[in-house]
Amino acid sequence: MLDTALVVDLGREALWVAVLIASPMLGIALIVGLIIGVIQAATSINEMTLSFIPKIAALVIVMIALGSWQISVIVDFTRKIFERIPTLFF
Repeated sequence: MLDTALVVDLGREALWVAVLIASPMLGIALIVGLIIGVIQAATSINEMTLSFIPKIAALVIVMIALGSWQISVIVDFTRKIFERIPTLFF
């Protein structure tokens, strides 16, 4: 039978991995959005694609730069989960 502490620990680890993987992309999107918002406010240009395209480009650059690290974090977490399977039910 599964222990409640084990389930909470697995959930905590899963949330931490999700935060580690998502935070670089969310941070870059926030920074680029803020910069574009300031530029739009200064120039009174309210074009939707002006804020959307730079965010997408920045996220693609972040994925190229950090994609291998993100995959390695996911693979390590998955490997740990699979290694724990034999000990879960005994």
